[in-house]
Amino acid sequence: MASQFPILLVDDDIAISDILTRAAERAFPEAHFIHVSSFSQAAAYLEGLEGKGPRLVLLDIDLQTGLSGFDFLSLLRQHPQGKLVPVIVLSSSQEDSKAKEAYQRGANAYTPKPFSYLDWKSYVQQLRAYWFGTVTIPTFWFENDTTE
Repeated sequence: MASQFPILLVDDDIAISDILTRAAERAFPEAHFIHVSSFSQAAAYLEGLEGKGPRLVLLDIDLQTGLSGFDFLSLLRQHPQGKLVPVIVLSSSQEDSKAKEAYQRGANAYTPKPFSYLDWKSYVQQLRAYWFGTVTIPTFWFENDTTE
């Protein structure tokens, strides 16, 4: 069995989760996507996380329900372990101001969302090549009790 590489996907579009999962079946079989669709779900996931955390976060900034992906990025970067997890911001926007804000808030990358299934498959192959095959991402252990 392939090793698990948990990826937290924060995106309000369920189709993105489906496309990523399908594309990863062959292009990145080690990936396991944990999909949440809002800031509140992402915050609850982070707060309740116990044990191994995600190795990577894919984050849509334009969440249509309440607070934005930028708000979650700020929350994640304040967390003792969350500040260490690589975050790739996914966006339909190519605005420099949004890319700049993503980096200012601690994103590791800002990438446009692909349009077609083939583009998504290529995107997933590139994710695997770099984030799984090239760089070393340690396992991050999360605890519910953050008191020291």
